[in-house]
Amino acid sequence: MAVAIAAARVWRPNRGLSQAALLLLWRPGARGLARSHPHRQQQQFSSLDDKPQFPGASAEFIDKLEFIQPNVISGIPIYRVMDRQGQIINPSEDPHLPKEKVLKLYKSMTLLNTMDRILYESQRQGRISFYMTNYGEEGTHVGSAAALDNTDLVFGQYREAGVLMYRDYPLELFMAQCYGNISDLGKGRQMPVHYGCKERHFVTISSPLATQIPQGEDACPGPCTHADQCHTPVQASALLPPFWSSPLLTTLSSPAAVGAAYAAKRANANRVVICYFGEGAASEGDAHAGFNFAATLECPIIFFCRNNGYAISTPTSEQYRGDGIAARGPGYGIMSIRVDGNDVFAVYNATREARRRAVAENQPFLIEAMTYRIGHHSTSDDSSAYRSVDEVNYWDKQDHPISRLRHYLLSQGWWDEEQEKAWRKQSRKKVMEAFEQAERKPKPNPNLLFSDVYQEMPAQLRKQQESLARHLQTYGEHYPLEHFDK
Repeated sequence: MAVAIAAARVWRPNRGLSQAALLLLWRPGARGLARSHPHRQQQQFSSLDDKPQFPGASAEFIDKLEFIQPNVISGIPIYRVMDRQGQIINPSEDPHLPKEKVLKLYKSMTLLNTMDRILYESQRQGRISFYMTNYGEEGTHVGSAAALDNTDLVFGQYREAGVLMYRDYPLELFMAQCYGNISDLGKGRQMPVHYGCKERHFVTISSPLATQIPQGEDACPGPCTHADQCHTPVQASALLPPFWSSPLLTTLSSPAAVGAAYAAKRANANRVVICYFGEGAASEGDAHAGFNFAATLECPIIFFCRNNGYAISTPTSEQYRGDGIAARGPGYGIMSIRVDGNDVFAVYNATREARRRAVAENQPFLIEAMTYRIGHHSTSDDSSAYRSVDEVNYWDKQDHPISRLRHYLLSQGWWDEEQEKAWRKQSRKKVMEAFEQAERKPKPNPNLLFSDVYQEMPAQLRKQQESLARHLQTYGEHYPLEHFDK
């Protein structure tokens, strides 16, 4: 097909993302395809009245019965900057990041990797109840985080701890959240790895898949004008535009990622919202609703899909028949691109350009980062039941984002083996110190179970609080109350 040939010329992987192709990405709309199709005979019209006037689409009439093929081109190419040995493929695509920034990328990824190993083992020892590692996906986290402004609002799914790590979230707070101790910002109410931080503009994780994309539950008691102070899903109503901020409307619905982006647009806030999710979450109806809302409302949002090959135990071959997630963007009118998620520079370039244009043009962007989940889905999963050890070892040994960036650093003379050994020792010490500190701290007072939901506690909730107090007074010796804050 002429279209496929033209597309291949624009997206040729070994040329990187050229100036002409950069977030031309995959241009939404099929009018160009229709005009380029060699077999279609478009009817000629002598007047405007003879042309199609349907309000639902912009197209031309044709006189031949023909169904559109699922894949217009033979696979959307994967944009990359570095090869697996850390060598820059096309010098014009090199982001030319300073040494200090590249070292921060590397140290953020390796520190996250060290924290993952220690917390994973702590769950296996029964010290915490649950954990999810980020093995193999570190490049998608820090590459995108480095391309954002620190005030850009982040809606994560549950495997984006590296974004917070890059934004200098303290190890002590990572540990406090996983242990649910008195230093936990969520006061021990959330499962481990459900982080949130209002100072770093990272909205608290909620477990249900894809709910962060279009909308979230809301229990805000009324209008709120402090958007940047909201760090839990139930407080996201503060991000609504002013005319939606009545007590009634904020109680009924609260658009989350897309709604926040719409509010930023209306406020001319010069910021974007980035919403992370996996390819499995993209199968949820909320994802489709979010894409459509963002496109029709022209919201400055980046949809960032981590396509890691598996939705828990379901491989991508059983999740969809189309060409991945990036192929869905044009159907909604969203600019889209597919990148090598193990190439931190490719992720950085794509996110940086998407951010620039999202703010300048008030439109959404979809980035599909191709990567691989090396670890189990969570500590509740045994991935050996559905994939081979050889498959996992290939990605761990041959195409890991950390080793790729290390190769780059070594080739630049910015890193050596002695520095590597010293950093590994130092990073483990830092994680272990935070770990031991978290274990020593007590759990939050049980009465905090009932606070921070209603401005004024309703009678029914007060009855439950009193019932718990009586129960603990009578049967307290059966509970480890000595581990809780008084």
